[in-house]
Amino acid sequence: MIRRIIAVPVILWALGFLWFAIALPQPAPQSQTDAIVVPTGSGGRIQRGLEMLQVGAAEQMLVTGVDTTVQPGEFQAQFDVPDRVMNCCVTLGFSALDTRGNARETAEWLEDRGYSSIRLVTADWHMRRAAAELSEQLPDTVSVTRDAVRSEASFGTLFLEYHKLIAVWTLQALG
Repeated sequence: MIRRIIAVPVILWALGFLWFAIALPQPAPQSQTDAIVVPTGSGGRIQRGLEMLQVGAAEQMLVTGVDTTVQPGEFQAQFDVPDRVMNCCVTLGFSALDTRGNARETAEWLEDRGYSSIRLVTADWHMRRAAAELSEQLPDTVSVTRDAVRSEASFGTLFLEYHKLIAVWTLQALG
């Protein structure tokens, strides 16, 4: 009897992890939003955000979670951002230290500008948790397009991120 009681949550956990690892979010088709939000982290995120910005998919882009030692000119040079784009349309956010902080920084930035739609650009393995944290901070009136950047995440990354997502969902259910 005890084996069965233990087996049920273990099986649910394993099936959940399998779903998490196999059914990673996908890139979104080009569509118009007010802004693009890119949490710093794994490769390809900022490039994807800049690509969408430069094709006119949004007016502005926030890069949230930028290290405080990074200068705008360094960012611009590293990602080859044209002056006209950097000067008009890219905001570097320096206050976030983690995904929850990215969500807070994003919510404040959106509220300051009165935006009601965003394209969230992050790694496929990070998308669910980033969107969950963001949903806690944003009003229901803000629509979020999830634009996942494909990655080659390791088993360890997927394993850790799955547990972080479970923690976020648990806290949201209790909160």
